[in-house]
Amino acid sequence: MTDQSTATAFVPGHVTGFFSAHRTGNPATTGSRGGGLTLSDGVRVRVVPSETTHVALGGERVEMEPVEHVLDAFDATARVTIESELPVGSGFGVSGAAALGAAYASNTVFDGERSENDLVELAHVAEVVAGTGLGDVVAQAHGGVPIRVEPGAPGHGVLDGVPTSSRVEYVTFGELSTAEVIEGDTTRLSRAGERALGELRERPTLRHLLRLSRRFAREAGLLVPEVETAIDAVSDAGGEAAMAMLGRSVFALDTGLSDAGYDPQVCETYPSGAHLER
Repeated sequence: MTDQSTATAFVPGHVTGFFSAHRTGNPATTGSRGGGLTLSDGVRVRVVPSETTHVALGGERVEMEPVEHVLDAFDATARVTIESELPVGSGFGVSGAAALGAAYASNTVFDGERSENDLVELAHVAEVVAGTGLGDVVAQAHGGVPIRVEPGAPGHGVLDGVPTSSRVEYVTFGELSTAEVIEGDTTRLSRAGERALGELRERPTLRHLLRLSRRFAREAGLLVPEVETAIDAVSDAGGEAAMAMLGRSVFALDTGLSDAGYDPQVCETYPSGAHLER
């Protein structure tokens, strides 16, 4: 074992505005196409070797299958401490961040000697197998405003991005089950997501991404009343907002939610991807 007895990784949050689901017989090539934003509010994952595995989120012990899958890949047991600045189960990629952060930190602690792409693939596969996500991990490894052009882990998927940055505000009204949506019939949402992706690639701007995301939520039948009310209020105030996929959450550019009378959390797009902290 290395002399490095502990390691901590930071992974940015990620909100998807629209997506299409693509499943194959291989979890590495399974994934999603779509667009979203990475956030400066994120997740810190600390890994310390231990005789048994213990995963804690916000100080409470939890079962988190993607993290356990990552540890199994290193044939290791550890105490994994996850601190999230973002709400869980609300469309901010916390599960993917936990898996990716665990992969980065475990690689250091357990002398994994894996490349970045290998670690991203490991975390992506962990998410797919657990049914907790299809595209957050690759986006969180990329940073910025990623466009998932082709699905899957590095070496299979293809990423592009919108070269910009912005203040981001968000509010959440509760959880929404990712598994229930992505493991069900995704034909309708995938059709809407493919249309949105094609239009975004023709005009890759942040405001266009938000507008396409609003349309996607309606076409995919995923809007819930409180989210729709908030999005409409931001639009009425002259701003741009959309629903976070998949959660009962709204994200807006600049001061959109504040101008609409909400008391949002405030962050920014994050210019880089996941990384180890000193």
